[in-house]
Amino acid sequence: MPSFPDEVRSAVTGRAALLVIGALVLQLAFITSYIGAFHNPGPTDIRLGVVAPPQVRGTLVDRLGSLPGSPLDPRATDDRATAERQLRERELDAALVADPRGTTDTLLTAGAAGASLGQAAEAVLARVEAAEKRSMKVTDVAPASAGDARGLSSFYLVVGWCVGGYLCAAILAVSAGARPANLHRAVIRLGAIAVYAVVAGLLGAVIAGPVLGALPGSVAGLWGVGALVVFAVGATTLALQGLAGVVGIGLAIAIVVVLGNPSAGGAYPYPLLPPFWRAIGPYLPPGAGTWSARSVAYFAGNALTGPLLVLSAWAVAGTAVTVGSAVRKAP
Repeated sequence: MPSFPDEVRSAVTGRAALLVIGALVLQLAFITSYIGAFHNPGPTDIRLGVVAPPQVRGTLVDRLGSLPGSPLDPRATDDRATAERQLRERELDAALVADPRGTTDTLLTAGAAGASLGQAAEAVLARVEAAEKRSMKVTDVAPASAGDARGLSSFYLVVGWCVGGYLCAAILAVSAGARPANLHRAVIRLGAIAVYAVVAGLLGAVIAGPVLGALPGSVAGLWGVGALVVFAVGATTLALQGLAGVVGIGLAIAIVVVLGNPSAGGAYPYPLLPPFWRAIGPYLPPGAGTWSARSVAYFAGNALTGPLLVLSAWAVAGTAVTVGSAVRKAP
């Protein structure tokens, strides 16, 4: 009769044990990444326009720029109209309009870019204003829609698209092997991901827009962003599976979920994240997708070029590696 250790060795293969250890590492990385990104948010280099009379503008910019911890990145702005335009073009995060004739200044924010960002700017400037015995009123020049609590719907939409992308690629791996057998199979898998991406992008945009009324803006624009996000994540997952087999699914989750989601600027926009997550966020699919979806929904498609190039780079690289892995494997 086999002993208990023999039974264990028979039931749990070495490969299975390694995969379980990998799952534990991924779990701990998930905990570390999310808590690390969110446990102590604080403002750093919030892009602040400063509208003030020329004789005091430079002094005010210098004083705001020298606050402890560098919460603000102030720059002189000609007038209120320019500040509002730059907020809508996503060149500024907030703007302070000083009133030279009174004691009440105005803070301009863009709630659609993330409610917590405007609140952080308000908290910093409220302390500055109180020290000067001045008050401040807040005006949101780009508010989130009534159905988009705290401007998070874009982030959740992109998270859903990302989940669909790597799950579709993972299902293809489970059903027909992690690595495509040849170039034709690789192309077929990429084609399947592309069709899935088009459908998922459209349905996600329709649900977030007309069905739930969470996001305004162009359904066609959101559809395009969604299709690109899904394909970029799906192609990247296929590529990692081609390089590492079933372990590639875990690597895709590490990139998209463990690193990408907490750094995406969803719950806390980039100026509120710690340096590591703030640095990587714009270059990962969830961050580029969240920025793009918000731009389409609320900012008339402004500041889209960079994020779309990031998503395109992931899509092209994933496609190239998937094809290259299949060619290398072919006899």
